[in-house]
Amino acid sequence: MKRLLVVSDPPVAPGYLPRLRYLCDFLVRKGHDVTLLTEENEPLPFAHTYPIETIKMYSGGTFDWFVKTVWTLLTDWHNRAFARKALKNQKYDAVICTAFSYFPLGAAQRIAAQLNVPLICDIRDLDEQVDDSRYQYKHQSRWLMPFRKLYRAIHIRRRNQVLRAANAITTVSPWHAQFIQQFNPNVHIVYNGFDDKQFYPKDVTTEQFTITYIGSLFEWQQPALEKVKQAIHELGVVLDIHTPQNNPIPHDQLGDAIRRSGIMLVLTNEHTHGMLTTKFYEALGCEKPILCVPSDKGALAELIAYTNAGVATDDSETIKAFIIEQYEAWQRHGVTRQATQHRNEFTREAQYDQFYRTCL
Repeated sequence: MKRLLVVSDPPVAPGYLPRLRYLCDFLVRKGHDVTLLTEENEPLPFAHTYPIETIKMYSGGTFDWFVKTVWTLLTDWHNRAFARKALKNQKYDAVICTAFSYFPLGAAQRIAAQLNVPLICDIRDLDEQVDDSRYQYKHQSRWLMPFRKLYRAIHIRRRNQVLRAANAITTVSPWHAQFIQQFNPNVHIVYNGFDDKQFYPKDVTTEQFTITYIGSLFEWQQPALEKVKQAIHELGVVLDIHTPQNNPIPHDQLGDAIRRSGIMLVLTNEHTHGMLTTKFYEALGCEKPILCVPSDKGALAELIAYTNAGVATDDSETIKAFIIEQYEAWQRHGVTRQATQHRNEFTREAQYDQFYRTCL
């Protein structure tokens, strides 16, 4: 049995970071003593069998946030202070850090150095995966742009220093792995995958054929969404959109929502890199046809082809032909079902078994 400290950015609603939760649950099932350390953000009402320790970093006021943000820019306060407040007089055999940006990678590196134990970094996102980091920063206020660009550049430099020092790194796509290899050759791909206890195939007949989109909507996805809307306007098909802000679906109901759908819509952009949305895997788990618009001409399109999960295209005629094909299948059977391939390779269990064998 190993004593493992998992350090993470806050697992917030609505999904509570399923990658993080499954990692912790998997390690506990393997018989290890796991503690999750994260920043205090909001109550975490999900079931867990391991202790969760939280550290409060901000008072909640705008002035406090602004001062600490500027101080972080100058001195890396956020990571330094988090590491200082971390668990005292505790012994661990390794530190695992999962993050979408620089925080809390810097803190995890300091904690691992203090404990003199290996550091394993799990990189869920990179600033460079979308032009000008539009994925991480949805608000594009002009007066904030120079500050944001400086903040981003400094954090990328600090992040790369941590990556060079890590004993092992896992990440979410071939593009991410190739990018990180310039800093550290010990990189392994652990796809996000799907929980096969929640996302499994089951025929559910419906009276209405719908194309379903579930997830956040960013400005750079709008051209793809408009192309789909034009196609279904001509066909008279319903587009059912669920975002965290508008008509959200509770996490424990996602599987049923996907199984009721005729087609699952995935929106991307040809200027994104290696972004393999969790909804792709969840639709794959349910064996629902996937329409990805446009093709990213990269890792997502390759996985869709490899698994025979649907189509990835930016061609309007191909979009319409795929929708018609699935609509006609629904008319005949009352359901749609995609004959996928290699599905079981992408269960979270299979992916984290690989993580376990390569990193621990």
